[in-house]
Amino acid sequence: MLNIVGKRYLYFAISLLVIIPGLIAIGITWAQTGQPFRLAIDFTGGTLLELKFAQPQTFQTDEVVRIFGQFGLGANEVSVQPSGNDTLIIRTKAIDTETKLRAYESLRARFGTFTEQRAESVGPAVGSEVAQRAAIEVMLATIAILLYITWAFRRVPRPFRYGVCAIIALIHDTLVVVGVVAIFGLLFGWEMDALFLTALLTVIGFSVHDTIVVFDRIRENLSRFRGIPFEDVVNHSILQTLDRSINTVLTTLFVLAALILFGGITIRQFAITLFIGIFSGMYSSIFNAAPLLVVWEYDEIGKFFRRLFGRQKPATA
Repeated sequence: MLNIVGKRYLYFAISLLVIIPGLIAIGITWAQTGQPFRLAIDFTGGTLLELKFAQPQTFQTDEVVRIFGQFGLGANEVSVQPSGNDTLIIRTKAIDTETKLRAYESLRARFGTFTEQRAESVGPAVGSEVAQRAAIEVMLATIAILLYITWAFRRVPRPFRYGVCAIIALIHDTLVVVGVVAIFGLLFGWEMDALFLTALLTVIGFSVHDTIVVFDRIRENLSRFRGIPFEDVVNHSILQTLDRSINTVLTTLFVLAALILFGGITIRQFAITLFIGIFSGMYSSIFNAAPLLVVWEYDEIGKFFRRLFGRQKPATA
């Protein structure tokens, strides 16, 4: 029988190896920009332009940046993203109408005629409000999940542990997603926008959903296999739900892979974020959340620190 729980520290180490590079990327981004992530205009404020050109062509994004640079915008204040071979999505710091029209004249002279599909302006106050609301939503969702799982598993010993382990798995998936976005921000110029928050909240929900399925099987088996070591019950429960978890995730990942390949560049970052987060959610539910119950049940962390500091837990009468 596959002994997943017996190799739990190997899987914990794999999680750390995935999370640590992302944390390093966040630190590098913070040192460069004063923010943990490259933020889109949804949070920082600015102007978003979507231009559809009459003549399909290969766009040189550096040329577009230089055109806007003629009107006082630095290279780090302009982000250009082609969508197909006839559309440009341009994000800049806030610009007035006169500057926009002058930039349009230069763009027409270089790339030909185009139609303005979208022009949006977001103020810094709106961006700050979005960030604050997102943080509050995540905190409230986390608290609600903890309380609900504790209540749902109230008939098993120490139900609070199930809620805490589910939250730890949730934090794992969150760190994986934000770490990957930070890495891709350094490598490919990814920015955190409102769609990223949508993807992150979806990943949080999926992660807990998959974890509860495993925990529910543990709850059933605890009453069914009395007298069997807790570690064996948890491992057996994981194996019983393994096929179901993999099949559910694969069907979702196939759809996301299709969106990544054929969905267009405007939603590609969103689809990739979901793909990574949902895969991480499956991994944490199987290899992190349930094994953490075993670590807590056997007080392995406490034993480690007592050995480290040379102290033994007093024997009970």
